[in-house]
Amino acid sequence: MYSFAQRSDTKVFDEPLYGYYLKETSAATYHPGAKEIMDSMECDGEKVIDMMLNTSDKPVLFFKNMTHHLLHLDTSFLKEVTNVLLTRDPRDMIPSFHQVIKNPTMQDVGYLAHTQILKKLDHLKAKTIVLDATETLKDPEAKLKKLCDFIGIPFEKNMLNWQAGPIPEDGVWAEHWYSNVHNSNGFNKYQPKEKEIPNQLKPLLRDCIPHYEILKQRSI
Repeated sequence: MYSFAQRSDTKVFDEPLYGYYLKETSAATYHPGAKEIMDSMECDGEKVIDMMLNTSDKPVLFFKNMTHHLLHLDTSFLKEVTNVLLTRDPRDMIPSFHQVIKNPTMQDVGYLAHTQILKKLDHLKAKTIVLDATETLKDPEAKLKKLCDFIGIPFEKNMLNWQAGPIPEDGVWAEHWYSNVHNSNGFNKYQPKEKEIPNQLKPLLRDCIPHYEILKQRSI
């Protein structure tokens, strides 16, 4: 999201379905700032989808969505947009997520939902591309050029860097989740997590890896 926010032709939207997801699930009981999040945004999922399909502020619109936020919604609208699926090795992702949400479940981390939506996109013959976070960090310029070519927009060099700190498009949840990106000014070099995953999360990790491998095989 921060990369695309640097583009001259693009407007970004930060997780517009987050409020809907909190309203529809028990996640509101343990996500930090849940009430503030729901108070800050539209929580009717169908209205959010309508907004996404009918906004025309700039030539390129970038909606950062979490796959599991699409819960119970008609996802056939995805055939009308370009779908960029970003995945991350659960060995890196779960320890980071655990710092904010203790003892997450598969619903929280979204790997099952990710492969399910990929299958749905294939069925819809929707325009879809998969990025792996690790490989993207190893050579962000090359991956972004391929991504832009796939989308059909020109690559802009300024996508590689941004000013440290928040951006106006951040959701109100940024203070809980975005400390790393706020401390960065571009794509940091990939560093595997050094801390071992807690024992109670190892079953979740085992369940996530097969889904990650499916996504990784499809990544550019």
